[in-house]
Amino acid sequence: MFPTSVPWPNGARCAVAFTYDMDADSILHLAHHATAHSRVASLSMLRYGPQVGMPRILKVLKEAGIRQTFFVPGWSIERYPEAVEAMLKDGHEVAHHGYLHELPSEMNAEQEAYWFQRATDVIVKYTGQKPRGYRAPSYRFSDRTLDLMIAGGMTYDASLMGDDVPYVLESEAGSLVALATHATLDDWPHFMYGRDFNYVMQVRSVTAAFEVYRDEFDAAWEEGGMWIAVWHPFLSGRPSRAQATARLIRHMQDKGGVWFATMEEIAAHVRSLQAAGTWSPRVDRMPYYTGPIPELFEGPGVTAAGART
Repeated sequence: MFPTSVPWPNGARCAVAFTYDMDADSILHLAHHATAHSRVASLSMLRYGPQVGMPRILKVLKEAGIRQTFFVPGWSIERYPEAVEAMLKDGHEVAHHGYLHELPSEMNAEQEAYWFQRATDVIVKYTGQKPRGYRAPSYRFSDRTLDLMIAGGMTYDASLMGDDVPYVLESEAGSLVALATHATLDDWPHFMYGRDFNYVMQVRSVTAAFEVYRDEFDAAWEEGGMWIAVWHPFLSGRPSRAQATARLIRHMQDKGGVWFATMEEIAAHVRSLQAAGTWSPRVDRMPYYTGPIPELFEGPGVTAAGART
C-alpha cells in the first residue's frame, strides 16, 4: 500500500468515475453570443452530444452495469431535457456545471452567485433534488466558489487537480470533499478540433488516447488511488471512442478490485472514513491567497508579466 492509498469499499484498490460534461452548444453561445446561430457546423458538432452521443454512452454504461455522474449546464438541461431524463432513468447522478458554461473566475461576486443559483434552480426543477456536486466550467474555480457550494449544501467539488486521492477544501464557511482529476484524463486535449474556439490541435487516434487513459488507470490501481475521467458526449460519444470506452471498462473489470461509483458516492465514502477515524484526507485551507502576492512588488525592475525593466 502506498502512503496515499485509500481504504475503498470491499477492499477495492481503485475508485473509478467516468464523468461526462454534457455542455452541448452552451459553449458556442457563450463564446459567440451574437453569431452562434450562424455557426451551423459547430452547432451540429456540439448538438451531436445530447442527440447522438448520449444514447451511445448510456448504452455502454448500462451494458457494463455501472452508474456514473454527468455534469450539465442548466441551459443544456432546459434545452435537451430528454437526455437528462435518460440519465436519471438509468440511475446516474446529474451534477452542477454552471448555467451557460460561464467562467466563475472571470466574473464578479454578484454575477457568480446569480448564475450559480440559476443553474441550481434548474437542476432542482428537472431532477427533484439539489445537486450534491459541482465542476466549474473549464475548471475556472474562483476564490468565492467554495463558499457558494457550501451554502448550497454540496458535498464535493470536481474542478481541481491537487491530488491523486480525495482531499478536503475548507474555509470559514465549512468544508467539502475535492475529487480531483487532471488534463490527461480530459478528452478535450485528445479529440477536440474546433475553429470557432481557436482550438486546432491535431486530433489523436483512439488507440493513442486510450493508451494514456489505461496507463493512468493502471498507475492509480497500483497506488490505491482514484481515476476520474472528464469526457464530453460530443467527443467521446463518437462510435470508435464509445467502443474503446467499453473495452477500457472491461480491462478495469478484468483487473479486479475496482469500485465504479458516482462522484456523490465517492465523497460520501470519504466522509464516512473521516467519521470513523479510519482514514484522514489532506485538508487545504481556502482561499490559497487573498490577493496578489506582495513579493512581486518588493524587487526593483520586475513587471507583473515577469519581464525585466
